[in-house]
Amino acid sequence: MIGSLNGVVAAVGEETALIEVGGVGYLVQAGARTLSRLNMGATVKLFIETHVREDAIRLFAFTGEEERAWFGHLQTIPGVGAKVALGILDTMPPEALVDAIALQDKAAFARANGVGPKLAARLATELAAKQGPKGFISVSSAGAKANGAPVGGARAEAVSALVNLGIDQSSAARAVASAAKQFDADAPAPELIRAALKEVSR
Repeated sequence: MIGSLNGVVAAVGEETALIEVGGVGYLVQAGARTLSRLNMGATVKLFIETHVREDAIRLFAFTGEEERAWFGHLQTIPGVGAKVALGILDTMPPEALVDAIALQDKAAFARANGVGPKLAARLATELAAKQGPKGFISVSSAGAKANGAPVGGARAEAVSALVNLGIDQSSAARAVASAAKQFDADAPAPELIRAALKEVSR
C-alpha cells in the first residue's frame, strides 16, 4: 500500500500527473486544485489513497493528508465514488467542507461536479450524523477536532468551550461554523465564542 510519494513532477495532464521517484514514474490521479499546484520539474510530496481492483491499481494524490482522509470518508456515502469525491474536494477544501457539514449546507455540496440535489441532501445529512474521517494520520501538532474533522486555533477553542458548557459536539460545531461566517477574517476565540452562543440561543 502506497501512502505517500516524494519525488519530481515529470508531467501534468488534465486529470493525472507523473511523479518520478528513484527512477520509477508513478501515474497518479488528482483533482484540478491539486494538479494546479504541481510545477514541472519541481520536487513534491503527495499523500496517496491507493485503490486496488482486479484489473487496475489506481493512485489518487493529494497535497495534504487531511484531503486524502476526507477523500476516503466522502466515499462512505452511497452514490459517491472517486470522481465525485474529487469534485467535492475541488469545490471545498477540508475547512470549508467541515463548515458545510456542520451547517448541513446542501447548496455548498450541490456546487460540486456530479452532485445533484438528492445527493447533496444525502451528503449534508449523512455526513453530519457521522464522525469525521477514520485513518487520519496527523502530520502536524494540531490535534483538536470539530465534528470529527481536524481543526485548530480559535475554532477548536470555541467548540471546546461550548461543549464544556453542556452543548453537544454537533450543535457546537454548527454554531461555531455559523458564527465564523460573520467575520471577514479569523476571529479571536472570545469573540467567536460570544457569537456562537448567540447562534445557539436562536
